[in-house]
Amino acid sequence: MCGITGIYSKDAVDRLEKRIDIMNESIAHRGPDSGAFYTFEQKLALGHRRLSIIDLREIANQPMHSSSGVWHIVFNGEIYNFQEIANELNYTFTSDSDTEVILAAVQEKSLNWFLEIANGMFSIALFNSETKELFLVRDRLGIKPLYYYKDNQNLVFSSEIKGILSSGLVEAKFNELAVDEYLANRYIRSPYTFFENIYQIQPGTYLTVKGDLSVTETIYWNLPTAFNTATEFNEDSIAEKFEEELVKAIKYRLIADVPLGTYLSGGVDSSLITAITALEKVDAVNTYTIGFEELNEFSYAQQIADKYHTVHHELLMQKSDYMNQWERLIGFKDAPLGVPNEIPLAVMSSKLKEKITVVLSGEGADELMGGYGRIFRAPFDYENEEIDQSFYSYLMNKYEYVPREMRDQLITTPTKYREEFDKQIQLEFENTANEENVFRFFHNYHVKGLLQRVDMTTMQTSVEARVPFLDHKLIEYAYNEIPYVLKLKWINEESKAAAKQQCADEYSEELDTPKYLLRKIAYKYLPDETITRKKVGFPVPLTQWFENLEEMARKLLTKSSWLKPGVIEELISKSKTETRAGQILWMFLNIELFKRQYFSKEWRW
Repeated sequence: MCGITGIYSKDAVDRLEKRIDIMNESIAHRGPDSGAFYTFEQKLALGHRRLSIIDLREIANQPMHSSSGVWHIVFNGEIYNFQEIANELNYTFTSDSDTEVILAAVQEKSLNWFLEIANGMFSIALFNSETKELFLVRDRLGIKPLYYYKDNQNLVFSSEIKGILSSGLVEAKFNELAVDEYLANRYIRSPYTFFENIYQIQPGTYLTVKGDLSVTETIYWNLPTAFNTATEFNEDSIAEKFEEELVKAIKYRLIADVPLGTYLSGGVDSSLITAITALEKVDAVNTYTIGFEELNEFSYAQQIADKYHTVHHELLMQKSDYMNQWERLIGFKDAPLGVPNEIPLAVMSSKLKEKITVVLSGEGADELMGGYGRIFRAPFDYENEEIDQSFYSYLMNKYEYVPREMRDQLITTPTKYREEFDKQIQLEFENTANEENVFRFFHNYHVKGLLQRVDMTTMQTSVEARVPFLDHKLIEYAYNEIPYVLKLKWINEESKAAAKQQCADEYSEELDTPKYLLRKIAYKYLPDETITRKKVGFPVPLTQWFENLEEMARKLLTKSSWLKPGVIEELISKSKTETRAGQILWMFLNIELFKRQYFSKEWRW
């Protein structure tokens, strides 16, 4: 795992080496083990910071160059099946790194050939010094970040936005359009960011940049077109194959030349990853959990740690610790924090760095198998309620964090992104069953916000996080082969009938079983109590700390340009009426803390 940076210009760039060196330094936390850059004709620079995971020798450092001398690469991520790919090639390798396998595959076959068979998480910059084409590639699900800025003269890219700003070629401009987007979703949907003219490369795509800076986008992967809705099937056979695919995904993510561990919250997803990891590894697994005196799940995590004899680490976080880390972590994310548990996750990552460098995490399980019962049952509720609105509007009312009406009453910024995505997703929802639409929505949009959280909280302390539930082969299997009724399963027909008189807030996990097939597999590995207890998430007691947030709001938000004048007290009172009172006020504060940190200084030089 690493960080990458780069500049590509139509003409010679003034102080190119200094610029790429400063860009590298700005993301040194992503790769503390080494740093270097490559330049070409004073028009191109590729920078790299390395966190050594596979082949720890200097010979595996980057930038790396192909045997022909034509291809040049900087790469952030892991290609889990790199050894299988290497066996398909006739290349003479000088290292045991997955980076060199990418170069070899592209040189001997093609970029498209490599992307077709690669299993991994990656952001890649590849330069061909003969054709003078630059390729910027992002993995299928967007696990690894890659941002870029382009004007008439320069294209600048980096794993983090601060890398782009540190080039001295880009002015930081606050993107007001992102305010409404963030308050709705807790993240900014790609390709946009909180910075004007700085974009995310879309997951599952790559950009081809020619010497005149013309850019073309190629989509190389999408979710499967199929969505299994079969009602006749062999449940045991599907479960067996699903378990096989899951174990394979986890085993791939155990490939490392450095110590490895797992997050262990005590829920089904992290517990199952921990159990399979412990069974596959010879050495005891380091496991980590964090909580607060007011809210924690320590006892559940400890049960799994005891069962699998892990070296377990339990961290208790105080309110003062939380508040002290808040602004610092905004400075790593280059955006407002989206989820309150980003702060404890970052603290836990800093702790685990003392013993391990790679950690497995459970993100993606809920999206894969319908784990958010309240939302994933929206199609069923929609059919049973007399509702005079589209299913899309109905779903957004359940999904969005700060309600639309509240945003419209309080903020001054435009709703252009809202309108754009409303139109786009409504089109995506046409001619497709609503059950399928919810799954696709969560994979196409929601999971990307989770991945931004995972990347920041781990890489800020030089830790690589791996997410087996987002293995693309596992996702393809789930869409193609697992029937919908084995993802969310009713207890029986009587339960389904009873649910028609209720809403999912009341019946989810009482009358049905979200993630049914995953839970079925889990009975082989986990105590019954872990599997049957209700989903909790990762609790942070923000509502209990509401007085602190109120005080901060009155101090920080009074003159915020993106808020309507005189609405602070209205914001506070409206927040109190919401079930997520603490989080809503916390999100408004995040925007202002972020804005003050990034837009009060000059970045260009």
